[in-house]
Amino acid sequence: MYILEEKIYFWLLCLIPVLIVLFIGLSYWRYRAQKKYTTKQMLDHLIPDRSWFKPILKLVTVCVGIVFLVLALVNLKAGEKTETVNREGVDIVFAVDVSKSMLAEDIAPNRLEKSQRLVTEIINNLASDRIGLIAYAGSAVPQLPITTDYGSAKMFLQSLNTELISSQGTAINEAIQLAESYYSDDTEAAKILVIISDGEDHEGESVAVAEAAAEKGIRIITIGVGTEKGTTIPIKRNGIVREFKKDRDGKTVITKLNAETLKEISEAGNGVYIDGTVTATVIEQLKEELAGIDKVAFESQQYADFESQFQWFLGFGLFFLFLDVFYLEKKTVWLKKLNLFNE
Repeated sequence: MYILEEKIYFWLLCLIPVLIVLFIGLSYWRYRAQKKYTTKQMLDHLIPDRSWFKPILKLVTVCVGIVFLVLALVNLKAGEKTETVNREGVDIVFAVDVSKSMLAEDIAPNRLEKSQRLVTEIINNLASDRIGLIAYAGSAVPQLPITTDYGSAKMFLQSLNTELISSQGTAINEAIQLAESYYSDDTEAAKILVIISDGEDHEGESVAVAEAAAEKGIRIITIGVGTEKGTTIPIKRNGIVREFKKDRDGKTVITKLNAETLKEISEAGNGVYIDGTVTATVIEQLKEELAGIDKVAFESQQYADFESQFQWFLGFGLFFLFLDVFYLEKKTVWLKKLNLFNE
């Protein structure tokens, strides 16, 4: 088992195609210049030891070095062994709203980042419960199945963004239906679904779906993120607000927290509604809700002794970059003496 801790650094691999394009361009320019001022026979006489292979070898060496350095920055962590852990808890699935309205900044820094922080703090305060993760907007998509690996859950949580789902809207009903498939029929553990949203339900069937889920033993807790006063939805480029989201008529969209819808869903799902403004309050209310639920003992397999492996990649990366320094753009003397091609 392994974990890639900082996946964002994979973008640095884009340097490789840039280097290849620059190398091809420079080689072509050099070829045109040489052809313009001299002939091939004269060039062989002036530079008898020039090598066409060495520049390519230098490029490959640099590219390989960059790959290893990027892998070092990503910081791969490997689990050395698995161990069986006896736990006692419930199954909790978090459904996080990633629609465009979650970019509204009526709650700092914005609704989506506030939701991510809330779920992270909730996970930090859990003891031995199993957790899962769903993202939804106009549709719902699974992110992480039921697991005891809190570290992986936090990684998937931080990767959530409003570009994750192409279909826009807020289909809470689809998130509930997807959550139903997360829970195993073989377990007696309590089934908890925590929905974090601004409550702008565009489908309108969520209450009925929540009632159906409650009949299957799923308790639904909703957490409202945003303000009832509402605000605009900024559209940023390079971190700067360029404009605000508009509707089809060209009017600026004002998005508001719809707490009533979230309350109706939680009531239909035999749960509670929690105001997500103050993180500490959310944690306390959720703890009180979970305290009244019977815990079930279960065994789980988890990887232990995760260790960073970046030093190996860093070593190989520096080796290849250091090796490039010793490559000269001319034929190797001892290979030239072998006269392999009978020149």
